Amino acid sequence: MQPNRSYLFTPGNHPRRVEKAFTTGADAVILDLEDAVAVAEKVATRAIVVAALKNARSCRGYVRVNSIDTQYCFDDLEEVVGPWLDGIMLPKVERAADLQAVDWMLTNLERRHGLPIGSVDLLPIIETALGHSNARSIAASSERLKRLSFGGGDYTRDLNIQWTFGEEELSAVRAEVVLASRLANIEAPIDTVFIHIKEPEHFDRSAQKGREFGFQGKLCIHPDQVAAANRAFTPSEAETVWARKIISSFEAAEAQGLASIQVDGYFVDYPIVEKAQRIVDVYDSVMRNG
Repeated sequence: MQPNRSYLFTPGNHPRRVEKAFTTGADAVILDLEDAVAVAEKVATRAIVVAALKNARSCRGYVRVNSIDTQYCFDDLEEVVGPWLDGIMLPKVERAADLQAVDWMLTNLERRHGLPIGSVDLLPIIETALGHSNARSIAASSERLKRLSFGGGDYTRDLNIQWTFGEEELSAVRAEVVLASRLANIEAPIDTVFIHIKEPEHFDRSAQKGREFGFQGKLCIHPDQVAAANRAFTPSEAETVWARKIISSFEAAEAQGLASIQVDGYFVDYPIVEKAQRIVDVYDSVMRNG
């Protein structure tokens, strides 16, 4: 299990930013070929991101290719996929067929490079009304798919929604992306970016809101957001100690034939123990990979 608390975007055509991104403590860095790269530079940027991914690095490296309905997507994939790559982020996914087509391309590119089939992660972004509507079929569309992500920028543009600090307008889509992930029996998803770079308190609230909804991490657009995302999605030491107490107390009770107990006035049964175990698993994963 690898922590997925923070995914940091950086423009693929800025070598210095790329180099810095891999030193921020993010769990994964996403080198962008899409929105952050001007049309005139998209083709040349492919070679730049491949060169960057071949360098020594301390975290996973993804590439956000251009969407499947553009002239760039196929060539993006053909050039950037190789043993240097951990994953592909696919933007504006709206149908299961979008993901299946890219999955097919990745399988053939893995064969070309002698890579294990399925070794390249495929991380789609749900960021349009149609993607929201089809989230459940998208989540269940590919065995390669481990988790979804949600993008609030294009989503609010597509629906002409005012994106407020409180983000109540994102509640329905956040809930649907989490539900779709659970129904497909994949990992909890990754929450949207927060575009107000100079508003750290509001970023903290956005990250906390994402965790409350059931997300396991957050997309970041600035290095300063990484530490805050990591904090928000890492169980605290006190929270973990409490979770371990619940688990150990329940195990002792279960050995005596009891399946519902109280721990310091807190009702505990199997669902509560399962949630406690998730907290411990996440904390231990962060400590191992820290």
